[in-house]
Amino acid sequence: MPEKVLMKGNEALAQAAISAGCRHFFGYPITPQTEVSAFMAKRMPKIGGTYLQAESEVAAINMVYGAACAGVRAMTSSSSPGISLKSEGISYIAACDLPCLIVNVQRGGPGLGGIQPSQSDYWQATRAAGHGDFHLLVLAPDSVQEMVDDVFLAFDLSEKYRIPAMILSDGMLGQMMEPVLLEKPEPPKLPPKTWATNGHAGKRPHNIINSLYLQPEELEELNFERFKRYKTVMENEQRSEAFYIEDAELVVTAFGASARVAKSAVLAARAKGLKVGLLRPITLWPFPEKAFAQTAKTAKAFLSVEMNMGQMVDDVRLAIGCSRPVHFYGRTGGVIPTPAQVLEQIERILGGDR
Repeated sequence: MPEKVLMKGNEALAQAAISAGCRHFFGYPITPQTEVSAFMAKRMPKIGGTYLQAESEVAAINMVYGAACAGVRAMTSSSSPGISLKSEGISYIAACDLPCLIVNVQRGGPGLGGIQPSQSDYWQATRAAGHGDFHLLVLAPDSVQEMVDDVFLAFDLSEKYRIPAMILSDGMLGQMMEPVLLEKPEPPKLPPKTWATNGHAGKRPHNIINSLYLQPEELEELNFERFKRYKTVMENEQRSEAFYIEDAELVVTAFGASARVAKSAVLAARAKGLKVGLLRPITLWPFPEKAFAQTAKTAKAFLSVEMNMGQMVDDVRLAIGCSRPVHFYGRTGGVIPTPAQVLEQIERILGGDR
């Protein structure tokens, strides 16, 4: 068994991408993501890979677009304002049904905001990563180890379904250091990339990848087909973590770094004899609706803890069919909630405000 090593989240993520077979990275520096680019700049030339610091975020995502067309594993990373600049290119990649990995190490916003951790890009990742009718696969790790594991998963799912994937990290996870196991998992059996625009030695017709369709009926049919795939993803790829929910009257829900805070608050509440649990979405899209619907059969209320102004609350409400109250506690602008503050909200709700 390989030993665990102490690594910063951003660097562990980059190393995991290399271990997962990524040999093409295109990026642009922005805090708190820059270590991903810096790590790739050092490592890619040594392993025969491609590292290119583009002249802008717009250029970087379009380079990913080109590499993905050739069927190789390609990725980019940025932080919140940079992802906004990439949004047009992300839409083009989704429209062409291309697999790739996009990493967002979130910072406070809107605008330039600040460089401290935030989770205020939830809506952007799950609702509006670019123009048009499309989705991204969105994974939200809560530890450095899960950041590593999610890189392998993101690449595999992206190629399986031909949907671009995003890892929604943040400045806390990206900058913190934890022991990680960098063991490379057994690769899944994925379909051959018969669609790729690579060399064919005259043995097949030319592949053409395009997102422009002037006939509305043709474009509509392509969108219908894409949403059939999305339905399959929603059915088969929902992921979540349940923690003390079997007898929980109040279920706290949180994703990413906020889930670490929420879990500490749940343990403190349990120590006081309060029946509280945690349901953590791992996939933000597809949202783990099944787990929430099942939990709502026994829970009396939910509390969503986020580092934003409540962007996940409506998804929780929809998942449980508005059958239970959904409370919210959040900090924003780069402020991280504390376990004590979350515990105070738990006690307030269980004290009668249900």
